[in-house]
Amino acid sequence: MAAHIAAAARLSGVVVLLAAALLAAPAGAQNLAGRMGDKALLVIDGRTQVLAPGQSVAGVRMLGWDGEVLLVERDGRRLQLRPGDAPSALPGAAAAPGGREIVIPASSGGHFVVAGSINGRATRFMVDTGATTVALSRAEADRLGLDLTGARAGLSGTAGGVVAVQQITLARLRVGEVELLNVAAMVTPTPMPFVLLGNTALSRFQMRRENDVMRLELR
Repeated sequence: MAAHIAAAARLSGVVVLLAAALLAAPAGAQNLAGRMGDKALLVIDGRTQVLAPGQSVAGVRMLGWDGEVLLVERDGRRLQLRPGDAPSALPGAAAAPGGREIVIPASSGGHFVVAGSINGRATRFMVDTGATTVALSRAEADRLGLDLTGARAGLSGTAGGVVAVQQITLARLRVGEVELLNVAAMVTPTPMPFVLLGNTALSRFQMRRENDVMRLELR
């Protein structure tokens, strides 16, 4: 666990996966899952698609990138999907019903980072198969407005030694389009750029990796 927290703390400069942004549309919803070179990884009406500039699928046409902003067109409307956006941050946003699979391309550093939320507040997760539990920093817990008054005290080894942690249960944890309920987590004083998606969440998925793409399918 210590090595994983220390590794996460060094990731502040990594080029991360573009955050998911679910946009309601008359014909369905499109979800920006990530970027691979000049291509965009989209989940359109619940199906994973990879689009290159100029390509169209299911009524969605990729226009191109403006820096880190993806430009698409659907039903005659031009839409901008921005990194860091999450369903809770977008007017009219809604998760695709029955979402069961998360598709995560690897970042340039080889890590799998995905947007999501905790109790409805947007955050970013890094998949960490070596972490026994979901872990987040105290600063992130405060930003998310988590109530720690009933947290259980515990200890955890880190790169800086053993630290006191707080053990809590997250009522709702959303990764991509999939929401989990009552997930055990740990709040640590160690600064981290991401919430570590450990095995208290990952154990609920069937995981498989295909080259530089990880797929998490709800069991």
